Amino acid sequence: MNASELQPIEQFLQTHAPFDILTPELIAQCAREINIGYYSKAQAFVEFDSVNPKLYLVRSGAFEVRDPHGVLVDRVAEGECFGFSTLLSGEKVVNKVAILEDGLVYHIPQTIFSTLRASSRQFDTFFTRAFAQRLRNEQKFKAKDLTTTSRITSMMSSNPICLEANAIVKQAAKLMRDNRVSSVLVQRNKQLVGILTDRDLRNRVLAEGLDGETLVEKVMTHHPKTVLPNALVFETMLMMSEHNIHHLPVVEDGQTKGMITSTDILRSQSSQPLLLIGEIDRQDTIEKLIHVSKQIPLLLQNLISADARAEEIGRILTSVTDALTRRLIVLNQQLLGKPPMAFCWLAFGSQGRQDQVACSDQDNGILLAHEPDEYAAAYFEKLSHAVCKGLDQCGYVYCPGDIMAQNPKWRVSLSQWQKLFEKWIVSPDPKALMHASIFFDMRAVFGPQSLFDELQDSVLSRTKDNDIFLAGMAGNSLQQSPPLGFFRKFVLERDGTEVKGMDLKHKGSALINDIARVYALSAGIKEVNTAKRIRALIDRNIMNRKDALNLADAHEFIAHMRLANQGYQATNNLSVSNFLKPQDLSSLLRHQLRDAFKVVHDAQSGLKLKFMRSF
Repeated sequence: MNASELQPIEQFLQTHAPFDILTPELIAQCAREINIGYYSKAQAFVEFDSVNPKLYLVRSGAFEVRDPHGVLVDRVAEGECFGFSTLLSGEKVVNKVAILEDGLVYHIPQTIFSTLRASSRQFDTFFTRAFAQRLRNEQKFKAKDLTTTSRITSMMSSNPICLEANAIVKQAAKLMRDNRVSSVLVQRNKQLVGILTDRDLRNRVLAEGLDGETLVEKVMTHHPKTVLPNALVFETMLMMSEHNIHHLPVVEDGQTKGMITSTDILRSQSSQPLLLIGEIDRQDTIEKLIHVSKQIPLLLQNLISADARAEEIGRILTSVTDALTRRLIVLNQQLLGKPPMAFCWLAFGSQGRQDQVACSDQDNGILLAHEPDEYAAAYFEKLSHAVCKGLDQCGYVYCPGDIMAQNPKWRVSLSQWQKLFEKWIVSPDPKALMHASIFFDMRAVFGPQSLFDELQDSVLSRTKDNDIFLAGMAGNSLQQSPPLGFFRKFVLERDGTEVKGMDLKHKGSALINDIARVYALSAGIKEVNTAKRIRALIDRNIMNRKDALNLADAHEFIAHMRLANQGYQATNNLSVSNFLKPQDLSSLLRHQLRDAFKVVHDAQSGLKLKFMRSF
């Protein structure tokens, strides 16, 4: 290929990870070695060359990776790769890659792939992690496909539009228009007797020359097919396909509970994590990005309904938040121009720990490479306000404590951040330290990792084995305790209303986060995710293995209960909160929850003994 043919390939590589981290020389070398393949949907599957394995980089089109049994493993679109599993493992290709859309694919030979891995540690790490994720996906998708194992309660409309059987067609059509729906349920004495769809209006009214005064019961579908609320989406899809219908009333014990449509199911498929993140990355305006973000609550409901692990749900939701944040930064940079210096967008708290759930607010800041001049200060003020506003519009409300990048206090240079942490660590005032604890769960969402590493390394060098600081952190973490009283009875509190329950966040998950944080800071561990911190503590023999595993199990169980409760609240149109009423649990779950709280109580005792013995 000549220079003019290579240029678009080089430009494409420069804008897609992990090729965007390569030097111009390596990108040019890679572009020269690339061959281009065209794949038609009519081919059904990609044919692999077992003798000369290669990396496949999708230029356009869409593909699905499936295991030998046909189970979905991954979905791949523009800028994403497949074929790396074979290159990394050295084993022959066993998965099949289905062609969903016609597309062009760049073929990167094994020799150049090996050269790029050897030349860039970040490039190598990217594919190593992708390979590990692919292995996890194989197990996860075998266990549960989010679309087919979800319950329809996670996506149905729980407030279907209904009217009486003696109504006229004109009333039904107006009702459908005003509510922007394609069907209405027909009732007699609050019992479902039929359904009227837009197809019925076309075929049985207009096509037959009937007028708007015709009674609904004369043209409706009598005794429609129905489905139970706990039906699987897979079962519902089969029923719709077998009977060529697009609307199914959800009925239980003779009572109408909701409506599920083929559109609802298609929408649920688009809210799967990989597709949703890909869609976020493709949006070219902030308005479109805000629109796409409306799928996030459905994603959460699907994950809860599929009974995914709480740790997985937290990571997935945080990955979506990260993608939204990065896209907001990029789109606003396109409006504001090139940033005047290198910077990192920092995430704190739950986003930093990658354990976000429902009701997450913003906790973020900006790390600047050096002190800003007047122009730079104005630039980052505009950028931070725009991104924080965009996050708020996407459902991540402003932080009540104003810990956000738009606050100039949390938008400072590396040296200023280091001074802030030094103040908290060297002279730990208990009240100030309590408010500052959120900052010790920090992660870079956007910007050069090296800049963030410089800050984190300086922080950990000061916290490691710092007895006074660690005693202060431990003391603050013991201000709250699990909701267990005498004889292991639950201690209940009000949630701001008359409802009594247990706060699973502040009296459960947050306490475990605090314990793991203190131990991790004492050992200079860079992980900020609580589960990963606990695993690192086990690996370094800092915590007793049995106690640490019990704490990890308690963390997962309490978080799972919190998510399940929030899923129930959302499904039943209740206010979503962290409060759980013990009377809603079975005796077995109440027993398990008591055991989990007992583990937290014992871990707090161990924390006090280790870090506050001399204070």
